[in-house]
Amino acid sequence: MSPNSGLHFRSIYRFRSGKGTHVEDVLAVEEPLDIRIGKRSVAITMRTPGRDVDLALGFLFSEGILEAGTRVQAKVSKSNVVTVSLPPEATVDWKRLERHSYTSSSCGVCGKTSLEQVYAAVPYGDTVSGARPIAPEIIQSLPAKLRAAQELFSQTGGIHAAGLFDPAGKLLHFAEDVGRHNALDKLVGHYFGQDLLPLDENILLLSGRASFELIQKAAMAGIGLVAAVGAPSSLAVSLGEELGLTVCGFTSERGFNCYCGEERFSGL
Repeated sequence: MSPNSGLHFRSIYRFRSGKGTHVEDVLAVEEPLDIRIGKRSVAITMRTPGRDVDLALGFLFSEGILEAGTRVQAKVSKSNVVTVSLPPEATVDWKRLERHSYTSSSCGVCGKTSLEQVYAAVPYGDTVSGARPIAPEIIQSLPAKLRAAQELFSQTGGIHAAGLFDPAGKLLHFAEDVGRHNALDKLVGHYFGQDLLPLDENILLLSGRASFELIQKAAMAGIGLVAAVGAPSSLAVSLGEELGLTVCGFTSERGFNCYCGEERFSGL
């Protein structure tokens, strides 16, 4: 099995209807990744191996360390390290990276030394004003499309996903990871590496809940509409409203809740 497959096979003892049997089960892989700028370690995050360069670039961009359009080189070593090399003219605000060195797969914000550091400078302005109207039915159709594309989740049941859709509801790209913030960093990093930011004409769907950090990362990428299968937090909604985003939760084929930015939807 490839070390970057994201899957780990293990013999387990399964109990059903009062009986136990030995079976083979599939687990989502979780391993540390050391993200470095040059020789300096920036963060260690627990992630599902695969697309590590996208993860590193998305992380550095959403933290405000890299600007959109910055030409970088990144390489992955077999020892779970991604090293990003910056051009000579690039500067790094190291104070923005003052945080504990460990980032768990469940929360990338937990190690920040102050709330102010979380408010990275968002490079794109209000995304609601003048945005193309979207029919609510488009949002309701998204969870099934993302779920159908999630191969790792289908095999493990333990993976988050972030999917980018066009205004018509077509799935453009998605990423999976044991960490919600990692999945979004991989998605954003994919577009950063192709110099395709901002993503202001697109819709982001999150397979779980919408936290403050995920809304911040979406805003950094210029995404104006964020829908989550789960619930948003109060701080996520407050940030979305402050930054001019549309934030939706409890999204399913039956409907959704819109917590701010409802003027984006047509027919309301």
